Amino acid sequence: MVEHRPHEAHGHTHGEGCGHQTIEHEGHRDYLHDGHMHFVHEDCVDCHSLAVGDSNQAECQPGHACGEHEASHAHGQDCGHTAVPHGDHTCYVVSGHLHHAHADHCDEHGRVAIG
Repeated sequence: MVEHRPHEAHGHTHGEGCGHQTIEHEGHRDYLHDGHMHFVHEDCVDCHSLAVGDSNQAECQPGHACGEHEASHAHGQDCGHTAVPHGDHTCYVVSGHLHHAHADHCDEHGRVAIG
C-alpha cells in the first residue's frame, strides 16, 4: 500500500510531455522531479519512494562494477544521472539499474523501469 504524503505547493503540472522521466512502481507511474518521485492523482501530488524489497534490495555490494561509468565517478546532485528515492537513501539510475554511492564504491540496488 502506498502512503498518501502530499507534496505541498507543487507548481508544476505533471503529465504526458511535461519533460520529466517516469518510473513504474507498485502498479502505477510516478514522475521523477528534482530527486523526488511525484504521483499525481485527483487534485493532489504525493511524494513516493521506491520500496526496498526483492527487486530493489539495499545490501552493500562492494564488488559491484557495472562498467557504465568510470570508477572515479561520484554520484550526487548534478552528476548527470536521475535521482530516485529508495528506502531511506537516494539511488541514481545507470543503464536501467539503481546505483547507490556507499563508502568508496557503488552498490547495485536492482533494475527499474524508467520512461
